[in-house]
Amino acid sequence: MVLDRRPQIVLLDLMMPTMNGLEVLDRIVEAAPETEVILVTGQYSAESAVEAIRRGASDYITKPINLNVLRERIAKLVAEAQQRQAALQLDAELLKTYQFEGMIGRSPLMLQVFAKIRRVAPHYRTALVTGASGTGKELVAAALRRLSPVSNNRFAVCNCSAVVETLFESELFGHVRGAFTGAVQEKVGLFEYAEGGTVFLDEIGEISLEMQSKLLRVLENREIQRVGSPAVKKVNVQVIAATNRNLQELIAEKKFREDLYYRLSMVEIELPRLSDRREDLPLLERFFVEQFATQYGKPIKGITPRAQIVLARYPWPGNVRELRSILGSACMMAEGEMIDVRDLPERIRVRAAETKNEDSNELLPLAEVERPLRIARLGSGGRQQGASRQDPGDQPGYRLQDHE
Repeated sequence: MVLDRRPQIVLLDLMMPTMNGLEVLDRIVEAAPETEVILVTGQYSAESAVEAIRRGASDYITKPINLNVLRERIAKLVAEAQQRQAALQLDAELLKTYQFEGMIGRSPLMLQVFAKIRRVAPHYRTALVTGASGTGKELVAAALRRLSPVSNNRFAVCNCSAVVETLFESELFGHVRGAFTGAVQEKVGLFEYAEGGTVFLDEIGEISLEMQSKLLRVLENREIQRVGSPAVKKVNVQVIAATNRNLQELIAEKKFREDLYYRLSMVEIELPRLSDRREDLPLLERFFVEQFATQYGKPIKGITPRAQIVLARYPWPGNVRELRSILGSACMMAEGEMIDVRDLPERIRVRAAETKNEDSNELLPLAEVERPLRIARLGSGGRQQGASRQDPGDQPGYRLQDHE
């Protein structure tokens, strides 16, 4: 019945003829984590109370049931559910507010990135976007282009790490027929193709020193020369380069030209790692869950608090790209309306646990800190005090909180 109707609150007797109440509690928490369970018993013990709370009960009361107390407990759970709903609506408004050209963030680091893009987009000729893999460099390049005066013109993209070295010059500048074996016809290069528009050179740190020299000449003179042709052609393009490499280190190692770096970095936009902007996690989670719920046609409304805690502890080496992949997988795995810990990949759960053990000074969400205190109060013999597993901020759905 719980699975079919998914009630908001369940009153569950601890002692039943054919099944232990704690076993039923486990099944409810597993199948419908959004459901609040009040455990009822005629034989109170501190041990059973502590165990019930640890296994997911929202409250624990003893028989005979005082109807006024029961009404108060249920009213509190209903009020908390209403607060969660209001928080979800607020999240939706915040999500609209903090979206910028396909990117999402309310952290100071990301707001600074958004402001810089707005300022430089109307004026730049060359720009360098740096940041670890998965931080969204392609999105920044697209935003620069969309906000520039040439947004309606062509946008030519080259992944420098995927182009064979011997064909790189031809790819960028084109070639004439017969320029080399296999050149059976003329080819227009990316710079010529994007005339009047934008060229995006992704992974610029992977190109050879020889090609760096030729690229520098193009950026300085705005001229190209097709392979095999003596003719020089003027080009009018904006150039955006991106890399996840530390170009200063490459310069020190004589693997990247210093003069090319200075030419590219007249405007430099550095993207922070997701681990440095954890306050953006709730909005990013909501955005991706809504995106995948719509894509998969599933009625997923959010993420349970315990799953949020696991996601908050994970170090995110793959940054936003990894978060998107994880939540896409979780949305496929989820059977109910909420994504729970069981829906997350095992490596996320294991790594989050390791991170918790490694960092004994970690700052935790308030609800997780309060949980053992509630258990301790139950264990001290508070027979009629009951116990609330979740605060208004420790409820299924999204919370606006800093995980730092």
